[in-house]
Amino acid sequence: MVTFYRRLPKFDYVKPKSMNEALDLLKENRDGALRVYAGGTDLIPKLKSRLLKVPKVLVDLKGIPDLDCVSYTESSGLKIGALATISEVVHAAAVKEKYPILFQAGSSIASTQIQNRGTIAGNICNAVPSADSAPALLCLGATVLCVSPRGERRIGLEAFFSGPNETVLNGDELVKEIQIPPVSENSKGVYIKLSPRSKMDLAVVGVAALVRRENGALRDVRIGLGAVAPTPMRAKEAEKLLTGEKPSDKVIEEAARVASEESKPIDDHRASAEYRRLMVEVLVKRAVRQIVSN
Repeated sequence: MVTFYRRLPKFDYVKPKSMNEALDLLKENRDGALRVYAGGTDLIPKLKSRLLKVPKVLVDLKGIPDLDCVSYTESSGLKIGALATISEVVHAAAVKEKYPILFQAGSSIASTQIQNRGTIAGNICNAVPSADSAPALLCLGATVLCVSPRGERRIGLEAFFSGPNETVLNGDELVKEIQIPPVSENSKGVYIKLSPRSKMDLAVVGVAALVRRENGALRDVRIGLGAVAPTPMRAKEAEKLLTGEKPSDKVIEEAARVASEESKPIDDHRASAEYRRLMVEVLVKRAVRQIVSN
């Protein structure tokens, strides 16, 4: 399919220099008249293609200081600021050491150029079902810290997505940071992406798995799925089947089958729903086996 990009539509542009200035602007946001952005790697092409309602004003957050942090402490875990680029996140020493599942997911997003511009916060705010960071962040129990003129609120990532390209953010809210709790040293995780050209294409199926081992048994099992439902999701029934069990081919295969049944894929130009279900089963088996074999 050939896409012909047009010129950008007309809109006003504002670059606030502080969080308070940005929130003051958002007080007047009605019916999507204002739209905030960080990297713009998803927003700008969609505006050119007229895939989004054209806002009256684009609010560029890059002028706000201290939103590009990637910080880690043993007590509180990892914090990813709204302006931290994908590249900054995946190259952070704490992410490589403590959260390799997020390192793998972030590294699989698009090209180096996109990673240098786009943000992890933007990846989840875009809310496409195939967002590569989402399955890993779901497994890690990520929370989104949002701010508005009314104050702050924290939203678990599972509750953050409300539908394809939709989140629960109100018109006067924006994401300040993503918070990820510490991960047990006994936990191991992996993200596997199926796409025609690896990084350069959207995931046809994305599977993340995080498992803690205790006395040979599987504990705190989490399985995140992308591109196989209206929103990124956890395969909770499959998680229950694995939790407390000692890993065996039988239990892993059964859990993978159940994860496939939990998925709700669609037919589109990239793959059929049937193929996606089959590949959920294959990739869940592959992910869990990879974890328990290390």
